[in-house]
Amino acid sequence: VQLQASGGGLVQAGGSLRLSCAASGRTFSQPRMGWFRQAPGTEREFVAHISWSTGESYYADAVKGRFTISRDNALKTMYLQMNSLKPEDTAVYYCAFDTNYSGMRYIPQPYEYDYWGQGTLVTVSS
Repeated sequence: VQLQASGGGLVQAGGSLRLSCAASGRTFSQPRMGWFRQAPGTEREFVAHISWSTGESYYADAVKGRFTISRDNALKTMYLQMNSLKPEDTAVYYCAFDTNYSGMRYIPQPYEYDYWGQGTLVTVSS
């Protein structure tokens, strides 16, 4: 599976961005896809994930109500709509693909995901 993330950039606090992650290559029957982020000097942290088959999603508390994850099955693309951005949202955002999972309503660790995109930088200025 290859993942290509895009859509990052520089935005002022309160602004919006939409990230995209296009998947290609081998397909799986029950995958989930997710977004993680990593700010300088910090560990990679979970943002949100979505079940490819059911569309069920789950968010980290820090982004709940501001970010929306979605997917387009036909385009094999996942999105992250980010609204009301804050300076603390500044990070490299990574999309990830998990070939098999057992649940959605919890905070996953990065090692649970099998494939990763290259990351796209989001910078929110104050």
